Amino acid sequence: MGKSRNKVSTPNPGLKPLLQACQQGQRESQRELYKRFYSYSLSICLRYVPDRSQATEVLNDAFLKVFTGIAAFDTEKFALEPSFKGWLKQYLVRTAIDFYRANRKYWYTEEVEHHEAAIFTSGANALEELQYQDLLAMIGRLPPAYRAVFNLSALDGYSHEEIASQLHISVGASKSNLSKARAKLREMISFWDEQVCKNYLT
Repeated sequence: MGKSRNKVSTPNPGLKPLLQACQQGQRESQRELYKRFYSYSLSICLRYVPDRSQATEVLNDAFLKVFTGIAAFDTEKFALEPSFKGWLKQYLVRTAIDFYRANRKYWYTEEVEHHEAAIFTSGANALEELQYQDLLAMIGRLPPAYRAVFNLSALDGYSHEEIASQLHISVGASKSNLSKARAKLREMISFWDEQVCKNYLT
């Protein structure tokens, strides 16, 4: 027999050894982890920063922080991937908020201390037809201040006190921006529903 040409490619490592290699500062493992969670991470960043090039910038900044702090992550957790995703998401959200704060001076932010609470109940029928990507696109069209608060509150579960602390605004402004974000989304969903109905009727 001739020389063996059996260079079997090494399969992608499991998450635990991959994370442990990243904790040891292995560059190749860091690249693999980045690639493995790129799509997930970009989807989080795009919720806060709809411009793709800026969202990618946020993602890269977040991963630099991840690799700096990854030694603190416990790789012995039972549900390792969900735990890591939750840990990673904190870095992504915090970095996106830092980006928002750094650019806020270029955006209009309205500070309102008193507001009427709004409940996001519009368009049950519309929401059945509405695709996730369509909803993300609508969120992306919100003014930056509204979008940041809506994402933190409605999608990521932060309290208004936590949001106020992160965005350096008052609790009243956080509540007001959430109320207005919901109102604008209701308008967009209502318009979307009208277009769907027209398409069915024509």
